[in-house]
Amino acid sequence: MKRILLALLLTLSSPLWAGEARELTWSEMIPEGAPPPEPPAPIHDLSQLGDALNAEAGPAAGQQSPAAPVVEALDGQQVKLPGYIVPLDVTEEGRVTEFLLVPYFGACIHVPPPPSNQIVHVKSELGVLMDALYQPFWIEGPLQVKASSSELAEAGYQMDASKIYPYESPSS
Repeated sequence: MKRILLALLLTLSSPLWAGEARELTWSEMIPEGAPPPEPPAPIHDLSQLGDALNAEAGPAAGQQSPAAPVVEALDGQQVKLPGYIVPLDVTEEGRVTEFLLVPYFGACIHVPPPPSNQIVHVKSELGVLMDALYQPFWIEGPLQVKASSSELAEAGYQMDASKIYPYESPSS
């Protein structure tokens, strides 16, 4: 009888934890044995920060690895990934509804884009206000292992975001 109750309880409760997003790290998006991405070029000369608007208006820097290998096993998984938003499409109300999610600030604009397996092309109905883009965000939704191309970079993954919210580190 206890086994039947336990089996019934597990059957009824499984949808609750089956739909919970798996917290994914950027390193898990690189297949085992593939070369790790090069770290972003640091900006040591703070006077370069004043040129940020000029950099955004200029030509995009060359991408490190536009066809980097991806982790096929991630296809279709419900994930939660932290990162920075690089806008691709902005509504008249100033909401970013299509963007690239990248692991570090300034990628694709101020420094060369990371490898394609470190970029997620995201679409969201609600979007994020342009004013909030200097902070990192959590993005949740089903991850697709599917390449896409934009004027800024090649992406190895795609997602239709079901949730977008500000990132807070576990220590805060």
